Amino acid sequence: MAAKQIHDQPPSKPFDVEKQTQEVEEQQEIKVFDYAKRAQWLRAAVLGANDGLLSTASLMMGVGAVKKDVKTMILTGIAGLGAGACSMAIGELVSVYSQYDIEMAHMKRKGRTENMGAEELHAEKEKLPNPWQAAGASALAFSVGALVPLLGAAFVKDYVVRVVVVTVVVSFALIAFGGIGALLGKAPVVKSSLRVLIGGLMAMGVTFGLTKLVGSIGL
Repeated sequence: MAAKQIHDQPPSKPFDVEKQTQEVEEQQEIKVFDYAKRAQWLRAAVLGANDGLLSTASLMMGVGAVKKDVKTMILTGIAGLGAGACSMAIGELVSVYSQYDIEMAHMKRKGRTENMGAEELHAEKEKLPNPWQAAGASALAFSVGALVPLLGAAFVKDYVVRVVVVTVVVSFALIAFGGIGALLGKAPVVKSSLRVLIGGLMAMGVTFGLTKLVGSIGL
């Protein structure tokens, strides 16, 4: 009787090692993709902040070469922040929307969307870059960088001290942004930081000198 019961029991399903291994590998690939995507977003944010820092500081130094009062310099910085943030947002929106349209058209040409359910199609769209998210991130990153020279100049009335403070604050920020960008891009930190610092100081110096020259000849 006991032998009959054992014989009547349904056979156990074989353990599919290959399938489980494949699932683990897919999960690992997803994790690697997520980390890579996150690092790419962080690096783009650092570059956006660096753009805001350098362009706003150069504008403030340039206008400050001919208009030495603190109000004019601050207004110039605010104008640069607003114009730059809007420009970055619109440019990123157009660029990422174009990329989104290309990816969707590629999926349709391969017939992938016809064989997908609503949830699967939604999941595939979620993997694509979000244009509005990218635009907002670019504008925010630019604004954060632009605030650095603005805060450096806001509370200093003396012209010479103000220029020195802005230069020092921006220099430290350039080194920091260059180092973070190098870490995310797996590049030499010291070399990249010095490159960003020298380039930034040159940009501010050229803007200051050019504006000073134009202002001195009365154009």
